[in-house]
Amino acid sequence: MLVLAGEWALQFDAGRATTMRLAAAEVPLASLDVLFVTHHHSDHLVGVPDLVMTRWITLADKPLPIYTPDGPGARLLGRLLDAWDEELDQRRRHAGRASVPIMDVHTFHGSDKPIVVWQRGEVTVRAVTVRHIEPSVAYRVDTPSGSVVVSGDTRVCPELEALASGADIVVHEICRRAPLVGTPFEFVADIHADSIDLGGLAARAKIGQLVLTHLVPPPLDDQDAEAFVTDVRAGGYDGAVHVGVDLLRVAVNSDSAAGDDSARSRG
Repeated sequence: MLVLAGEWALQFDAGRATTMRLAAAEVPLASLDVLFVTHHHSDHLVGVPDLVMTRWITLADKPLPIYTPDGPGARLLGRLLDAWDEELDQRRRHAGRASVPIMDVHTFHGSDKPIVVWQRGEVTVRAVTVRHIEPSVAYRVDTPSGSVVVSGDTRVCPELEALASGADIVVHEICRRAPLVGTPFEFVADIHADSIDLGGLAARAKIGQLVLTHLVPPPLDDQDAEAFVTDVRAGGYDGAVHVGVDLLRVAVNSDSAAGDDSARSRG
């Protein structure tokens, strides 16, 4: 999840293949200004070492600042490059570099009320604790052009609803409980956003566009993807809904979406 806001490039989480997706999107790694982490589950962090090391290899000497709620995630981030220390030192010596890449980790204490965690010029990022594992946060980016909310992983909750109120774009995880009932993965629905309840949140918060991500269970075809939209509509949201796929692009103040040929959009 990448937010481009004026001159700033803000990355949110770094799961598997993040570096490759940024390359496909033609986003130079050196252009990234900051990485925000929502929580410490591996599917949101396994791409961080690749992102940090590859960015350094491309001659970006300035460390990438990483913002995360204090706790297990911060401790994990501090260790993620340890396994590569000898390899990185060898690269440093071969290339004549002054230093190896580092994890430039900045922590903050989560709150059930939005707090400012990063601000540059007219771009402000706020965070609020949400209901997944502890600690987990969602983020809101406010700019002169509009606002974007990134839910991270969470159940539908009032903290996220308040953060998302009036936002132009909300990128929210989603889970359809019915297909999981009776399977070994039924427990997953207890810590993720119910698809119908999410439609109610989006309607009450009066958001401009809803982008669905972290789709559980993952859709295998267009019919499966449409089921997520149907549930959101059943919850009461009648705005633009985009079923997220890699490289999907959504513009603030627009109900259009662009991306690769597999991008799905439901207005």
